[in-house]
Amino acid sequence: MTFCLNSTIIKPENNLEIKNAIILLHGYGGDGKDISMLSLNWKRHLPNTIFICPDGHETCPINPSGFQWFDLTKNDSSYILDESIKAEKILNKFIVEIKEEFDLENNKICLSGFSQGCMMAINLGLTSEKEYNSIIGFSGKIINQENLKNRKKTSTNTLLIHGDLDQVVPANFLLEAKDFFIRNNIQIETHLIKGCDHHIPVQASSIALNYILKKFNLV
Repeated sequence: MTFCLNSTIIKPENNLEIKNAIILLHGYGGDGKDISMLSLNWKRHLPNTIFICPDGHETCPINPSGFQWFDLTKNDSSYILDESIKAEKILNKFIVEIKEEFDLENNKICLSGFSQGCMMAINLGLTSEKEYNSIIGFSGKIINQENLKNRKKTSTNTLLIHGDLDQVVPANFLLEAKDFFIRNNIQIETHLIKGCDHHIPVQASSIALNYILKKFNLV
């Protein structure tokens, strides 16, 4: 099947049955191939999991070889929110295609993302009709708390990880997101990685893997 978003897909080895999926959403200016690197360590521990890493639907003007989920060239919060909601609609269509192709329900799907991809994963995971298995976000934030509160339909369990030296998306956004999740009765786990800037270090990848294993009932 051809999906509405070009994707890097890593299927289980040896044609093992697909029981779970992790959808990985890249950051601003990245692509599915970049974020798929997370699967290199994870897949050994998740033999029945398919990793699906779509490219954003728009070319990134700052990095024309990469993609974006929403435009950041205008410093206008209303414009950014509108663009992110457009991306949500496209990603929701994509997820429906994934669910149909691989015969999966929301409770078998983990939504994960880095930076801008984390922002999208949070919105997708809390506005869906049915809860996803989990949300795992690296170095992101909530785009608009008031809007998300008004649109929230589910309380998908969430893990957020951030570097304390992040200057692209400062770490205070992790604390703001944690406060939002607590106030809205959503199970949230957070980790602040010392000495880490705007990337995903091995420590963060390991924390995320352990969280996934628990949520997929593999430990």
